[in-house]
Amino acid sequence: MGDRLLTLYSRPDCHLWGEMLEALRSLEALECFEIRVTDVDGDPALRQLYGDDVPVLVHAGRELCRHRLDAEGVVGYLAKIA
Repeated sequence: MGDRLLTLYSRPDCHLWGEMLEALRSLEALECFEIRVTDVDGDPALRQLYGDDVPVLVHAGRELCRHRLDAEGVVGYLAKIA
């Protein structure tokens, strides 16, 4: 399922990442994808790229949404790549 691996870039002190992760978990079983959470503070390049502008949901280098989950957009995107 590596081709349907979504990466959620965030940091532990960001309250929005918990909200986005919870919403993603509710879609995960229905839409058949995996979620990897990556702390941007653990990688200087990611910290520079995203700064405090997290969470960001990405698939294969393509940003799907930022700050809040766009569930309709994510489901539509996953349907296109199926």
